[in-house]
This record gives sequence, C-alpha cells and structure tokens, in this order.
Amino acid sequence: MATITFGQEPVTLIGNEVKVGDNAPDFTVLSNDLKEVTLNDYKGKVKLIAAVPSIDTGVCSEETMRFNKEADSLSGVQVLTISMDLPFAQGRWCAANGVKNLDTLSDHREADFGKNYGVLIEENRLLARAIFVVDAKDKVTYVEYVSEATNHPNYDKALEAARNA
Repeated sequence: MATITFGQEPVTLIGNEVKVGDNAPDFTVLSNDLKEVTLNDYKGKVKLIAAVPSIDTGVCSEETMRFNKEADSLSGVQVLTISMDLPFAQGRWCAANGVKNLDTLSDHREADFGKNYGVLIEENRLLARAIFVVDAKDKVTYVEYVSEATNHPNYDKALEAARNA
C-alpha cells in the first residue's frame, strides 16, 4: 500500500491500492444535486479521476481549477473531482469559481470511492490526494498516490496519461 502523510504525519489508508492494469473498481458517490453516480455513468469514456481531501482548501482548489481549465483540451475525457465535502458545498464552490468543465462528486455518505480506491484516510475520514486515469473500457492506465496529501499531483503526467488513454 502507498505510504501517505498528511501535514507530514503518517496516515492509514483504508481499502485496496489500485494499480495500472487493474479493472477500475466501481463506486457510488453523490452529484451536487444529490443523485447517485457510479463508474457506469461514465461508461465508454476516458475518465481522469482526482481524489482530493477538501475542495475548499488551497491545493485542492488550485488542482480542481487547473483540471477544469485543462478539460477543454481533453477531447473525449471526463474529469471527475471526488472529495468528502458535502454536495451543497461542492456546488457553491463550483459556482463561486466558475468550474463547469468537470464533475465534482461527494463521497461523504458511504466513503465507497475512498474504500474502493484505497484513498480513505482512517484518521480524519478525508480522501488522500490521488489521480486515476481509467480508459474507455474501465482499465486503469495511470495512478498517482501523492505521498504528502498537501502537495500537488504531477499534472503533466496525469494529463498526458488521459490524452493517451
């Protein structure tokens, strides 16, 4: 399992680590209008999935805005940002920041995504920062578990992987 720190303190991740070549685990999360969303809702699309601790914090906000900006140049790629934030808070944040090119999804209810992708932090029930690229046939083609949850992911590698999936 990936070794992750949060604020330089080691944390325990719940779930199984996802690896390149795996079939993407299914998940159920909530959209900003409280509808259940699963991996199957994006069937046939390449998915760039960004797990973030909280969309309303500095690095998470910058990351989500960067992927929102890049989404226009990612033809055929659906960008998802998943956090434990409440759907209402995600919706307000998106409206305030003009984010319209990606889906923000909430894992707050069951932590299903967090457990299935091995990013649920036991100590604070947030998601560790990670990037997953899943191809149109739901195979994982890229994974980055960011070693320090308060650091940025490797944007260039993630975007390249999404373009090549």
